[in-house]
Amino acid sequence: MKTDDLCVLDAFQPTLTGLWREACRHIEISESAATIAKLLADQMPIGQLLVRRVDRNRSCVETVAVGLPAPDYLLPDARTQGSAAAFEEACQWCRRGEVAHRGKPGWADTPLEVLVPTGARGDILLGPLTDSGGAGGVLVITAADDARFDSQHIELMELLLEPFSTALENDRRLREMAAMRAAAEAEKHSLLSRLGRKETGDDAVVGLDSGLRAVFERVGLVAKADAPVLILGETGTGKELIARMIHNRSPRAAGPFMRVNCGAIPSELIDSQLFGHERGAFTGAVETRPGWFERADGGTLLLDEVGELPLAAQVRLLRILQDGWLEKVGGQESIHVDVRIVAATHRDLAAMVNAGKFREDLWYRIAVFPIILPPLRERIGDIPELARHFAERAAARFVLPQALPTPQDIELLTSYAWPGNIRELAAVVDRAAILGDGKRLEVAKALGVTANLPSTASPGEPLRPAKPAHPNRIATLDEAMKQHIELALTLAHGRIEGRRGAAALLQINPHTLRARMRKLGIDWTQFRRQEEEMVV
Repeated sequence: MKTDDLCVLDAFQPTLTGLWREACRHIEISESAATIAKLLADQMPIGQLLVRRVDRNRSCVETVAVGLPAPDYLLPDARTQGSAAAFEEACQWCRRGEVAHRGKPGWADTPLEVLVPTGARGDILLGPLTDSGGAGGVLVITAADDARFDSQHIELMELLLEPFSTALENDRRLREMAAMRAAAEAEKHSLLSRLGRKETGDDAVVGLDSGLRAVFERVGLVAKADAPVLILGETGTGKELIARMIHNRSPRAAGPFMRVNCGAIPSELIDSQLFGHERGAFTGAVETRPGWFERADGGTLLLDEVGELPLAAQVRLLRILQDGWLEKVGGQESIHVDVRIVAATHRDLAAMVNAGKFREDLWYRIAVFPIILPPLRERIGDIPELARHFAERAAARFVLPQALPTPQDIELLTSYAWPGNIRELAAVVDRAAILGDGKRLEVAKALGVTANLPSTASPGEPLRPAKPAHPNRIATLDEAMKQHIELALTLAHGRIEGRRGAAALLQINPHTLRARMRKLGIDWTQFRRQEEEMVV
């Protein structure tokens, strides 16, 4: 670096420090341009400062930031088009990194005029702003009134190029992230529309003004408090939906919401899944992976079925709840995470504590604010609205004309005990929609399959699950699963895949269903032959 350059750098050092600070502290490049333009007013006769982006795909230059109040032709989004040849030469100038001065003789013949906003007059300095692809944009500074720029102003302009290139690159990445987020949101809306589902917000929770009013009030109390929450309720009562409601109403709503089913993780993989692992920590660990806590950093982590965690994992979970630090499997360093814990279970944790199956200190940590979800049998008044909601969803999912429950259907639904709660109600309504083929809801048939009712049951008789043939014996889990799969195959006439197949009815992957059928010895061809005989 020359001695003169060092002198210039020393003279402008306070200004340069302020320029970098303002270029990096603001998310929006327009804010950076406004504050930097005010800083430069004491150093050069600035009339206006513009940041313009070079769009190589459309062969145009677009104004993205204006430093000072400006006339219409200098407003953001103003575009300048040019010939392909002139535009290519301008891009080559950008890559060379040279400051250009529109005030010198011979400017009229230069192709750089394509970079200047239409209508701009007087003395102008142009500085190339480069990015990872080369020509990213141009910094344009116009002189005030009839002022002229000198060599010191050009040297100061050269010092501006790096901080403004950084600000423009950050703005480009911000726009790309916004576009990706918009595309993801559009894809999500499209997918939900095809599946016939709605957003999981407060508007998707049925019963906030009736059966869930007390729950909703407690959610409102704890959502902004950032305290651990324990959601207690039977299987199928909607614990995840309430956890999402807490997250969406909390200061962490912009952060991630993660759900992990503690009961579905093999005991030997719990540490790896929850806390992450380093490459080579164990056989098969070919790369470093973050655990659920790291992935939920800055947001909320739902530990569903937390009562299924083994005691060893409970000890390590307790440390994270106490101080927010964890260690990956095979790692040597502690990692700090900022995560809100929402735990959920259908188990009686207090009884498990007394039995020594759940740590008492962990119980005190996660049960700071318990929320108890009532079973559906205690929310009979919500059943009509829930049934209509699931009927609308079923029509969209199975591409059927919409058929809503009749008063007779509602009477049947409210007479049933619902041991599977809302999840079972949704399955019954789905089955009723398929059986009715869009003409009506076959609620009686759907409930008859679910409740295993005798054929002589009266339509007006309260529906209850059938009692076992012998009072001292109930079906094993495999027997119950086999009966349920056979019922689904009967309804699907032996079909396994497709939107009306047994896998869709049971809401599992067709390959998973086939594997379970092989294990349980179920022959689907028997149900296909039944269908063929009925057709004959």
